[in-house]
Amino acid sequence: MANVLVRDVDEDVSQEPKEQARARGVSAEPEHRRILEAARLRPSRRSFLQALADMPDVGRDEDFVRRHDETAPPVFDCPGAAMYLFDTHVASDCES
Repeated sequence: MANVLVRDVDEDVSQEPKEQARARGVSAEPEHRRILEAARLRPSRRSFLQALADMPDVGRDEDFVRRHDETAPPVFDCPGAAMYLFDTHVASDCES
C-alpha cells in the first residue's frame, strides 16, 4: 500500500474530514481513505464535445429550422434589454 502525505493544507480543509470521522465514530485515517476512494470512483466529467456526441440522433432537420417571426421585437434595437425565449415566442422588457 502507498502512503500519501499532503503538506500546507488550509486548516478548514484538514478539519472537515476530522469532524466527519468523529461523526462516523472512526479515526481520521479511514475517513481520508473513504474520501480518496469516493473521489477515485466518481465518474469523470465529460467534455462538451463528448456530450454533443452522446446526444441521440432524433427528429428531422426540419424540426430544428429557425423560424423568422416578424412580430418579435428586434434584438439589437434595445441595448441592455433582456430578451426571453418562450417556446417559439420571444418576449422582451424593452420599452417601445
